[in-house]
Amino acid sequence: MPGPSRPTATTVLDSILFRDAFGTPQMREIFSDYALISRYAEVEIALAKAEARCGVIPQEAAEEIARLTDVSALDLDLLRQETEIVGYPILPLVHQMVKQCGDAGRYVHWGATTQDIMDTAVVLQVRDGLALIEQDIAELRRILAGLSLRYRDTPMAGRTHLQQALPVTFGYKTAIWLAMFDRHAERLEQLKSRVLVGEFAGAAGTLASLGDKGLEVQAALCEELGLGIPVSTWHVARDGLAEVVNFFGLVTGSLGKVALDIMIMASTEFGEVYEPFVKGRGASSTMPQKRNPISSELILAASKGVRQHAGLMLDAMVQDLERATGPWHAEWMAIPESFVLTAGALHQAKFALGGLIVDEAKMAENLDLSRGLIVAEAVMMGLAPQIGRQQAHDVVYDACRVVNTQGGTLAEALAADPAVSERIDRATIGRLTAPRNYLGLAPEMVDRVLGSVARDA
Repeated sequence: MPGPSRPTATTVLDSILFRDAFGTPQMREIFSDYALISRYAEVEIALAKAEARCGVIPQEAAEEIARLTDVSALDLDLLRQETEIVGYPILPLVHQMVKQCGDAGRYVHWGATTQDIMDTAVVLQVRDGLALIEQDIAELRRILAGLSLRYRDTPMAGRTHLQQALPVTFGYKTAIWLAMFDRHAERLEQLKSRVLVGEFAGAAGTLASLGDKGLEVQAALCEELGLGIPVSTWHVARDGLAEVVNFFGLVTGSLGKVALDIMIMASTEFGEVYEPFVKGRGASSTMPQKRNPISSELILAASKGVRQHAGLMLDAMVQDLERATGPWHAEWMAIPESFVLTAGALHQAKFALGGLIVDEAKMAENLDLSRGLIVAEAVMMGLAPQIGRQQAHDVVYDACRVVNTQGGTLAEALAADPAVSERIDRATIGRLTAPRNYLGLAPEMVDRVLGSVARDA
């Protein structure tokens, strides 16, 4: 007896092993072969209805095309074979639709060109895909808003160039992440009107085949599909689709930044945050103690993949004359993969941040690692009114060197310096050298971000 069928996927996006690590079932379904073919048929049916409304083809023919077209009955193997020969799937699809529709079949694809159908079908996929992305971004913003509020006043070491710089709060950090996705939500809303438009323009984009009915049919088609009407033909003006994928480059770039922060903060030497605990997740085959930040690693990998596709879409914008001789085909790879990878990255981010484990005690411990040096600026500014700005700088500089070379704390070194102790009491020195007293306006900045989110809600 023959054994079970073997998996045939060759990429992580369809692999039975990796597909839910790098994507989501919902987004894969939108960009599946069957869904795409269904969209092609949907556009062809909508075109027939639009042309009937405009008096270009008989109403009865449009009704028959809508009634008799059956995607589930298509011979997909024949469709594949003919697509390999023709180079595009629309003519092979039209062949089968014509047979399905009987006498009405002669009106299928009336006055259209292959790219009209394919472009409009892709826009329908993009519309559905963006709806999922919009939901994911909204949910991620809610998660980040919750973290920002909860940890508004939780002090931790702020770091620049991977060195401790000044105290911040963890809520301040997550509010910065949140603000990025607030802007992404705004960008997504703004790009819809530019991108979600139909394409129906004929062979060279002039609608010559429909005479004076061309623009009327174009408008009716877009209305049938719920899409915007293009101002001009966009067969070779690909900025709209390029904008979508480059928008994903921005989204996954932000996700990659968040993931990198989490990975660094989760390292043994930091130990400040951890991804949610799930038994076995992030385990090592040889080191039982390991708890690797798997979601963050997947996000970072996806961000790199989407960035490559964003560049590919920019390259594909350079198209020759009125119809391209190859750049268009690059979109067929870049668009579906970018949607799936972005959805996957957002899914991993929601998991990681939604259950993020925050070790406030470890943050406090790390904040004290520098023995007060992290607030050297605060001490300098606090001493300046008493001893002058330049002298304050020199005194604190010398005290920092004492701590670095001889040990002890900044407060102890300052108290031992007569230039300080003769003017400022120990309580004041203690207050100035306490990192928690030098958070600047970090909590207020969290409030400002959260206020912006509340206004948008």
